Amino acid sequence: MALIEIRDVSKVYDLGEIKVEALKNAHLTIEQGEYVALIGPSGSGKSTLMNTLGCLDRPTSGSYRLAGEELSTMSGDQRARIRNQRIGFVFQNFNLLARTTALENVELPLLYSRGVSAGERHRRAIEKLKLVGLGDRLDHHPSQLSGGQQQRVAIARALVNEPAILMGDEPTGNLDSKTSREVIALFRDLNEQSGITVILVTHDQNVARFAKRIIVLRDGGIVCDTTDLHQATQALQADLSD
Repeated sequence: MALIEIRDVSKVYDLGEIKVEALKNAHLTIEQGEYVALIGPSGSGKSTLMNTLGCLDRPTSGSYRLAGEELSTMSGDQRARIRNQRIGFVFQNFNLLARTTALENVELPLLYSRGVSAGERHRRAIEKLKLVGLGDRLDHHPSQLSGGQQQRVAIARALVNEPAILMGDEPTGNLDSKTSREVIALFRDLNEQSGITVILVTHDQNVARFAKRIIVLRDGGIVCDTTDLHQATQALQADLSD
């Protein structure tokens, strides 16, 4: 059984007089332990697909099964439970709370998990910060950390609930090239050593090249699904030249 399976998934945004079909009859299967990059130009549907896979949004039509469980008909509260239990998110802007320490930021998702004591929250947060190389920055606030360190805190926070899936939406978008390489190396290590499924949205081919599978989107549809970076690049360039 696939970890993720979507069939005929569409997403339409109703903007009053205008309806925007952001995702069109998408079909996609992702197995546990894959490392997937979603690429495409602005407006291609890659962020809509990410939001759908991450249970941040519900498809207008179609089927979405996560570990065999149908999510498309779930309520908002049910999807929130799935997100908290199975999916970790890393965003471009880090989304850290400025007035709290790295440790407190990482503990935050556990506040929404029943039966997790304060001591257990503390232990697990320290464990994840050490995993991303920040065991000596537990009491630092975001303003005391570099951009790369802030993104590592965000990754530790995404991992603290032991999710099956780690999703990144342009996770290197605010980082310099050296720091970007370090963060992507961390994603790769998490995938290879921990077996966590990684799904990244990126416009950067230097980020996509580290993925084991690349999915190219165009006008709301999947136009290329490949393990070959050259093939993905050609599909992307064909899109840009049209």
